Amino acid sequence: MFLTLSQVALGGAIGASLRYLTNVGVMRLIGTGFPYGTLIVNIVGSFLMGVIVVVLAKKGGNHLAPFLMTGILGGFTTFSAFSLDALTLWERGQQGPAFGYVCGSVILSLAAIAAGLFVARSLT
Repeated sequence: MFLTLSQVALGGAIGASLRYLTNVGVMRLIGTGFPYGTLIVNIVGSFLMGVIVVVLAKKGGNHLAPFLMTGILGGFTTFSAFSLDALTLWERGQQGPAFGYVCGSVILSLAAIAAGLFVARSLT
């Protein structure tokens, strides 16, 4: 149990650091008017989750799931940050962008995980 918890903790630190760097980079490139960084990490994370699920299942690597899926991707994707960003847009009176952000996040993340599953299944 301690080894698994250590894997999750290490993966979480890596994933959270990658999320932070992504958000900083996106804010520098695009600006701070819309939470593009959070949108990007949730879509990319969903895609990677689809790929990893297939690869680990086919390669017998489920022992890596705590590190990769719960740790890295759990630290990288940001549903709680997504919720805060959506509510902040709403409270600023930006109901249109808030609605677009929520719908875009959900629909594009679902499409990304489906694409990840498809790509990984096609390649393996």
